[in-house]
Amino acid sequence: MLPNTGRLAGCTVFITGASRGIGKAIALKAAKDGANIVIAAKTAQPHPKLLGTIYTAAEEIEAVGGKALPCIVDVRDEQQISAAVEKAVKKFGAYTIAKYGMSMYVLGMAEEFKGEIAVNALWPKTAIHTAAMDMLGGPGIESQCRKVDIIADAAYSIFQKPKSFTGNFVIDENILKEEGIENFDVYAIKPGHPLQPDFFLDEYPEAVSKKVESTGAVPEFKEEKLQLQPKPRSGAVEETFRIVKDSLSDDVVKATQAIYLFELSGEDGGTWFLDLKSKGGNVGYGEPSDQADVVMSMTTDDFVKMFSGKLKPTMAFMSGKLKIKGNMALAIKLEKLMNQMNARL
Repeated sequence: MLPNTGRLAGCTVFITGASRGIGKAIALKAAKDGANIVIAAKTAQPHPKLLGTIYTAAEEIEAVGGKALPCIVDVRDEQQISAAVEKAVKKFGAYTIAKYGMSMYVLGMAEEFKGEIAVNALWPKTAIHTAAMDMLGGPGIESQCRKVDIIADAAYSIFQKPKSFTGNFVIDENILKEEGIENFDVYAIKPGHPLQPDFFLDEYPEAVSKKVESTGAVPEFKEEKLQLQPKPRSGAVEETFRIVKDSLSDDVVKATQAIYLFELSGEDGGTWFLDLKSKGGNVGYGEPSDQADVVMSMTTDDFVKMFSGKLKPTMAFMSGKLKIKGNMALAIKLEKLMNQMNARL
C-alpha cells in the first residue's frame, strides 16, 4: 500500500461519486492527510441494495481526519454541478483537485488549462470490486477483482505531482510501480487468483509477450502486398460514408489532419477509412494508403448511430461500444466533424 505523506493537508478535493466505491476510497485516502472533501453524488437517501449516502461518506471522511461537504449532484445536471462548486468555494475556498468520469476530454482540457490546472485520466488495469461490479459480474466475480484501494493509492500519487504532470492516461498499476510498489497481492480480493482485465483496456501487452517467449518463438514480420477486401453490400454504412465524402472539403482536411480507420463488425462490416490528410479528403473500403492515426472499433449499427447523432462518441467509448487506439486528441476532433454532418444523416 502507498503510505500517506500529509501533502494534501488543506487541499480541497471535489469528487463525483464519492458516496461509495472508488470515489469514496479516493476521498478517504485524501482525508487521512487532512484534505477537504466535496462529496458530489446523487445518493442522499439510503438505497435498498447499495450501501452508503453522501452523509454516511461525510461521517467516514471526518472520522479519519478530513473535512467533508456533502452535495447532492447529478453530473448530468449543469446547475447542480455549478451549485456544488459554489458551495465548495464558499466553504473551503477554490478547490485544487477534482475527480470526474471524463476521460475523453482529458487531452483537450489539459491543453486549455496548461500551467493552471493539471488534467489526467486514471484507469484500472484490472476489474475493481464495487457494488456495480457485483451487479454486472454476478456471484464470484469479486475473486477476480482488486480492491478500490489500488485506485485510491494511484489517485493519491497523481495528486502529489506538479501541474506539469498533465494530459496523461495513467494505469493504476504502472504509476504505483513507479512509486516503488512491488507487491500487488495486497490489493487483490483473493491473492493469487487470476484477475479480470479492465473492460476498457486491451489484453496486457506483457502477457502477450510472455506467451510468445514461452514458445521460444521470435515474431517475424514480412512485407506483403495489400490484399484488397471484397466490396461490401450496399447498406447504411456505405451510405453513411457517401454522405461523409460529400461533406469533405479542403478546410475540413486542413483543420483535422488525421487518418481514421474504422474496424466494423456486423452486417456490411469490414475495414473502412476516412483520410483527412490528403488534399480534399477521401473515404474508402479497405486500408488507407498511409498509416492511420486513430483506429476505431465498433459494430456497424453503432457506427451509423454515432455519425447520425443518435449515439454520442463519449458515451459509446465509456460504455465499451467504441474502442479507440492511437491519438486521442485526433479522435476528439472527429467528434466535431460528426456534429457538422448530423443534419445530413
